[in-house]
Amino acid sequence: MPPFPVYPADESFADEELARGLAAGEDACLAAAYHRWSALVHTLARRSLGDNGEAEDVTQQVFLGVWRGRHGYRPERGPLAAWIVGITRRRIADALAARSRRGELVTAAASALVPDGTRAGRPEAVLDRVLVGHELARLPAPQRRVLRMAFYEDLTQTQIAARTGWPLGTVKSHARRGLHQLRRRLEQQAGP
Repeated sequence: MPPFPVYPADESFADEELARGLAAGEDACLAAAYHRWSALVHTLARRSLGDNGEAEDVTQQVFLGVWRGRHGYRPERGPLAAWIVGITRRRIADALAARSRRGELVTAAASALVPDGTRAGRPEAVLDRVLVGHELARLPAPQRRVLRMAFYEDLTQTQIAARTGWPLGTVKSHARRGLHQLRRRLEQQAGP
């Protein structure tokens, strides 16, 4: 069974018709585009990310992006397949950036908890994770929501703004303040 839903093939759509139908908001055209190119998108994502689950997420994000951005497709700039591959490349880059952000948060939290690295790899690491989770829960709701979406759901700040309906600057401010407050509290817990 493939890792993504398979719709019945509708080979009757030419690429030009598919593009026009997508721009007009026709669900059948989105289903046909998904059927035609989802395996390619999934393969590109899996090869780049090395994780089937992340590749499935990227595939969903790509076709959501195709649907939301359908009015931005310009046939004179290239074929529909190339436009979809371009969206795929950006979503893969977003997923890789999210990995980096998670790694940076873990590193920042670890450096606050274990400044000299002497406790790394010890059983206390579990306690450290619990402490970070506890301190994250103590943040104000908007900051906690933004950080959870960024680090647990791998969303970019732009995606968080779209999901919450908040302006991008507000999302960035909540993230920055939340990280500063989290670091300060973790440093206080670690002591001098």
